[in-house]
Amino acid sequence: MSPDDDATLLAAVARGRVEALRVLHHRHAPWLRARLARRCADPDLVQSAVQDTFVAVWQDAGRYRPSEGAAGAWLWTIAIRKLLSALRGRPVPVTAEATVTESAEDLVLRAVEHGDLGTALNRLSPDLRAAIQATVLDGLTVKEASRLLGVPEGTVKTRVMRAKAQLRELLT
Repeated sequence: MSPDDDATLLAAVARGRVEALRVLHHRHAPWLRARLARRCADPDLVQSAVQDTFVAVWQDAGRYRPSEGAAGAWLWTIAIRKLLSALRGRPVPVTAEATVTESAEDLVLRAVEHGDLGTALNRLSPDLRAAIQATVLDGLTVKEASRLLGVPEGTVKTRVMRAKAQLRELLT
């Protein structure tokens, strides 16, 4: 099987085509693993997140909408959420003197998902939201986001600039 784009592969996965999932895995697992490894030093957790990502793709490929953004961005969103879920599920060693406080990243992610910022992000167009998520929330460079989203670097910069302007408007 050699479909020419990821949207075609995801549609085939939604129809139960195992070979399409294999092609997607072969195409995307290496860069997902590399990106996740930049956020987590535990290779077992990274590998588990990648595997969980493709299980989720197998189960939910029918939910992907090409009009809402590139397939790579959709896969990345699943992968980073799987990693964050795995990290949140890990027991935190606590000594008698230690107090458990929420990390700054957890506070920000909760605000993004459930606060005013999350509401504002959801009001952005899919293209603008994908650009701001890739560069700001996921910490990718413009060049990395360009490859991930399948658009030129200048387009990423423009989308991020427009997204920030719209977010400022929405949050004031």
